[in-house]
Amino acid sequence: MRFADEFRDPGKARALVGEIARLAQPLAAARGRPLQVMEVCGGHTHTIFRYGLKAMLPEECVEFVHGPGCPVCVLPMGRVDDCVALARDPKIIFTTFGDAMRVPGSQGSLLQAKARGADVRMVYSPLDALQIARMNPQREVVFFALGFETTMPSTALTVLQARREGIENFSLFCNHITIIPTIKAILDSPDLRLDGFLGPGHVSMVIGNRPYDFIAGHYRRPIVVAGFEPLDLLQSLWMVIKQISEGRCEVENQYKRIVPEEGNARALAALTEVFELREFFEWRGLGSIDHSGVRMRVEFAAFDAERKFAVPNLKIADPKSCQCGEVLKGVIKPHQCKVFGTACTPERPLGALMVSSEGACAAYYQYGRIDVKERPDATVRLT
Repeated sequence: MRFADEFRDPGKARALVGEIARLAQPLAAARGRPLQVMEVCGGHTHTIFRYGLKAMLPEECVEFVHGPGCPVCVLPMGRVDDCVALARDPKIIFTTFGDAMRVPGSQGSLLQAKARGADVRMVYSPLDALQIARMNPQREVVFFALGFETTMPSTALTVLQARREGIENFSLFCNHITIIPTIKAILDSPDLRLDGFLGPGHVSMVIGNRPYDFIAGHYRRPIVVAGFEPLDLLQSLWMVIKQISEGRCEVENQYKRIVPEEGNARALAALTEVFELREFFEWRGLGSIDHSGVRMRVEFAAFDAERKFAVPNLKIADPKSCQCGEVLKGVIKPHQCKVFGTACTPERPLGALMVSSEGACAAYYQYGRIDVKERPDATVRLT
């Protein structure tokens, strides 16, 4: 296949759905529940809802469980407050991706800080932030570095470029996170009964497939690294269920056109040169997970905003009414949160999952066809 339309063919989709149902029905009947397959990546969640894949599949046989693979969604409120504190410094130009502008902290969002006079600028890449630093040599430019291994290489390469050019007014507020400890934390959770995983395609493009071996080997769960088109996800789901039906637990790669088995060596080398693992990192709703984030090596301290500036680094609890943590772990679906679609909407979000373009709550709100007016616990009706 060469074109996007070929990955959205309705006939092929119906054939795959039929095969999935044929394999899944006896397995679900034997368990007395649907097979539960977690799509780790938020991009997969949006594909599932945008193209109606959930509605196509027999709900008594297969259930998608939405994972924590949205880096904006898992930012704890304290880190957002740190961003706002940096942005309020009149010496600093604070740069960030658009998704992060509206993530709520206890002191408001970056967008609200901008409205109050902070110099917050949206950029499309860390190189854009570096260019702003070149153009404003009298100001400090801080780039809000966040994302899984997908976006780490571009950040690392930008830092290396800044060092080569001797640009001293550029630094990172580093919030990059790693996928493997996160999946392990989910597998260790007593609340879940997962039967398999759809692995994140873009992360795997960088790290390859070998890091997932522990999922199949130790935890005995099949995982298939999946692409992002509708047929990619349906084929990957079929591959997971086929493994279960045959009693296999392996790491398979459906997204071979993009994901090399060993990952991207040059990208991994840049990560290793610039970053090192943190002892732990705090996740919104998931708590502290060991070695799940990275920080800059001491050799790059001149480009580390946490070393250059006074950062409050406070831990702030999420609002009690917000159930982002349960959604991120797959314990509940977004519409089961008491404030979904009422007190928490994309226009006035309480939780980050309603903000991000990869957030599960945003996917349910936009594509889920859920009528909150009929929910008995809804206190505010959407019009």
